[in-house]
Amino acid sequence: QVQLVESGGGLVQPGGSLRLSCAASGSRFSVRAMGWYRQAPGKQRDLVAVITTGGTANYADSVKGRFTISRDNAKNTVYLQMNSLKPEDTAVYYCKLFALGFDSWGQGTQVTVSS
Repeated sequence: QVQLVESGGGLVQPGGSLRLSCAASGSRFSVRAMGWYRQAPGKQRDLVAVITTGGTANYADSVKGRFTISRDNAKNTVYLQMNSLKPEDTAVYYCKLFALGFDSWGQGTQVTVSS
């Protein structure tokens, strides 16, 4: 069993910043990568950023240069630092664990960018 605990979402003004975190816990899994996805109302769920255990990171074009993904492998935790937030960043953000043999999703955390 794997649990993903997300935190850090909330309401911020345009140009502001938020830091999301997601910790994976449980027994009998081997982490290969962790990432963040987001889904706005009426839209598909899209990749925001993903980072491998080795530290290789990839970003969606829409967030590159503004968001930074990082990880603490010892804690099985992934972070997403979001700067220069725009209203179009408003979405539910989901943490995803890529483990050996399976994937797992978090419950999602709401990020709202509005004045």
